[in-house]
Amino acid sequence: MAARSPPGEEERMSHPLQTASHAPVAPRRQIGRLVVPDVLRGIAIVAMLIAHADGALLRGMPAPIDLAMDELNDLASPLFAFVMGISAQLVWDRTVPGRRGVVVVQQMARGVILIVLGVWLAAWGGWVDVVLAYLGVLLIVAAPLLVLSSVWIVGIAAALVLLAEPLVQTAQLLLGPAVADLSVPIAADAARWVALGANYRLLSLLPMFLLGVLAARRGMPAGAALGPIAGVGLMLAAVEPIATATLPGGWPSGGWIDTAHDLALVLLVYAGVAGLAGVRSPALRRVLRVLAVPLRACGSVALSLYVLQIALIAWWWSMGIGYQRTEWGLWLVLVPGLVLIGLGWWRVVGLGPIEWLLGAVTGRYRLIGRPQSGER
Repeated sequence: MAARSPPGEEERMSHPLQTASHAPVAPRRQIGRLVVPDVLRGIAIVAMLIAHADGALLRGMPAPIDLAMDELNDLASPLFAFVMGISAQLVWDRTVPGRRGVVVVQQMARGVILIVLGVWLAAWGGWVDVVLAYLGVLLIVAAPLLVLSSVWIVGIAAALVLLAEPLVQTAQLLLGPAVADLSVPIAADAARWVALGANYRLLSLLPMFLLGVLAARRGMPAGAALGPIAGVGLMLAAVEPIATATLPGGWPSGGWIDTAHDLALVLLVYAGVAGLAGVRSPALRRVLRVLAVPLRACGSVALSLYVLQIALIAWWWSMGIGYQRTEWGLWLVLVPGLVLIGLGWWRVVGLGPIEWLLGAVTGRYRLIGRPQSGER
């Protein structure tokens, strides 16, 4: 049976930017959340749940399944960064100019908390390269850039994409010694967060964040604009297969080919979700609303689901579970089980516990006070 939205919430798939008023006092439910960003965030967290569970708990899968899991793994972090950019710009737009400096400080404070949380979670052990510290560094660096005009945002994003490979190579020369110096662990961590991470790095995530900022500034492109977006995504998607056929020696992680692949995935997923959000057929819209509910739910509580998954993986890792044999039961817990937990929490409570705590600590929500109307 399809889950229904919390009372009073409108699911406007054809108008993803319509919002309703809400109380700014750490709300249990978040009325008027935007459909498209939540669905995109939901896709990102579900992709991450699947990617983290696949290789460690499902052994000897057919090649097509392994390829699909690799694509989901590649999609998750750039899509998270893209949605973070959308969210940051929307908050910026809905803040009166005199208080926008406070918003920047709040975003940077969230980044610091994400770094601390990420380092703590990584210390638990497990088979996951915890992404939270990288996202925290991203927020600290990217939040002040919201003050720039769109021309500057485009210029910085383009420069990061065009210079991806030399930037990574230069960082390896300059920061490599910091990683090798185990006597200063924070220097090694910082070098990985900025440029040398095996799976994530600021240099790769920042262009995706800025792309999300631009998307929000354009009112979330839809309709006829999605054709060119999908076309660019398809052209970029061809880069990696061509490189695989012509560059047998491989290519550096975080370089041009990796960046093109990440951009392709983000653009294609955005075009698909925004296109479905604009469907006009009433019957098809009803079906899409039902299908979107689990993704919207998981997107609303993505950080809490991520922390819960890391806790489960650390527990199982301490018991010697992982990369040994196929564990379908544990896979069902780690993927559909967590999706159901996210859906249930969203329907009964609304805001995720980690999301609420992060908002309360950084001043985004008041713990007490008189409810007022406002936009989120």
